[in-house]
Amino acid sequence: MPIDAGPKLLREWIARAARRDPGKPWIVCADDGRTVSYAELHEVAGRIATLLHERGIGPNDRVALLANNSIEHLLCYFGVMAYGATICTVHVEMNRNQLDNIFARLAPDLVLYQDGLGLDDLLAGVSTPRMRLGSWDEPDQGTFYAEVARYGPGDAQTAAGPDEDAVILFTSGTSARPKGVVLNYREHLSNIDPAADGFGITADDRLYDFRSFNWASAQLLGALVPVNRGATLVMAERFSASRFFRHVRDHRVTVAAGNPTTINILLNTEAHAHRDNLPTLRFLTSSSAPLTIEEWRRFEQRFGIPIAQGYGSSETGWMAAIPGEQRRLGTVGRPFAYHRLAIVDADGRPLPAGEIGQIEIGGHAPHDYRYLADDGSVKINSRGRIRTGDLGLLDADGYLRLTGREKDLIIRGGVNISPLEIDSFLMRRPELIEVATIGVPDPIYGEEVVSYVVGRLGATVDAGELLRYCGDGLPAFKAPKQIVLSATLPKTERGKLDRKVLVELWSKNAGR
Repeated sequence: MPIDAGPKLLREWIARAARRDPGKPWIVCADDGRTVSYAELHEVAGRIATLLHERGIGPNDRVALLANNSIEHLLCYFGVMAYGATICTVHVEMNRNQLDNIFARLAPDLVLYQDGLGLDDLLAGVSTPRMRLGSWDEPDQGTFYAEVARYGPGDAQTAAGPDEDAVILFTSGTSARPKGVVLNYREHLSNIDPAADGFGITADDRLYDFRSFNWASAQLLGALVPVNRGATLVMAERFSASRFFRHVRDHRVTVAAGNPTTINILLNTEAHAHRDNLPTLRFLTSSSAPLTIEEWRRFEQRFGIPIAQGYGSSETGWMAAIPGEQRRLGTVGRPFAYHRLAIVDADGRPLPAGEIGQIEIGGHAPHDYRYLADDGSVKINSRGRIRTGDLGLLDADGYLRLTGREKDLIIRGGVNISPLEIDSFLMRRPELIEVATIGVPDPIYGEEVVSYVVGRLGATVDAGELLRYCGDGLPAFKAPKQIVLSATLPKTERGKLDRKVLVELWSKNAGR
């Protein structure tokens, strides 16, 4: 782990890649073909630093970035952090009804925004200096990148060190207020070498990522890992099932990012892709939510492409990973050593290999894990070590297996039941494409097991037959007592299964 994981380290990564191969593409936009070389990244980052310095932006000063995936977004992201200020990324569409609240808590020193996001009313009431991003290569007058172009290459930098704030991330929020995660440079940048090593990324790789770069997962693996290794990022504006494999093929992608939702969509829409006609692709990654082993097998059998499931969170960065060539089905790879991950019981006592418990880490102790409170102050969420809210176990070889979220556990008659276990059992049925198991109120056992299922297009799904199948193959206390046929399953804005909405739906339909 680097001793000084501050903005200087990020500047060194950029400069190193530019010296090694100045003309090599740092980023390729899969949608319009535009590219930026490492030499251009180095130059533009220096120009951005000069502009920020001229505007009096310093350590821990916050630059709010309101933009979708684009070259302009990532140039700004790297420019602000390499300079040593704090970049604050906000997913506008996901948090649109919370933007007033976010701005009040964030109190940014500068606001940069993309055209076409419908932000005029919001920004009209903001006293903070603000600038339209514009285009980096053909900047319109009066935009941020037009101002950047006025400056020559420079090496302006703040005095920020590893303990200064690097990034503030906002989680998805619809009715509830989105959580603001505050990460310093040490937290954010110390995760990159382990993540690159964990997934086996080298300078020869071309990573494809469509996920929002307003979130930690894409920022770490899609943006920072390629710069750390001198690799190339192939970026898409958003996920498209019809273009995913075409982008991979046309841009000679070697590693493609994914998640369980997009993997499920590809399984049910794409018919022609295969390892044989995707000669450069090493593997897909999957994260953000557990991937059932049945979907995992189906994907690999159908496409011949390995999936490397990884594990991380906004608060902690990536915690475990493995290259696709070495993936072990059902696990998320080996935990990164610096996180000092442990499986503990409710009292914090470490559990032996093979026993399920809460996942806890403490990679930078003594260290404060922080968030942005409702009043705008920075609060401590946990000190020294932090529990992720996930349940799992370490096997005898040190591989981490996720078994569910603590909040999703079904407690029936005092016995803990993981809904993922029932989901995985039902997903063995070929007529099903999605399953979600929940616990619902029961007057005798406290909670009872109910499974919602989505059938494959054209398939016949018999709830009674599925109940008999579960009764024959699962212990009686785990077997669902009700199977509900559904056209779709509710997802969060990030594509994660929303079991809470299913519980509310069941209660509503049950008249409770």
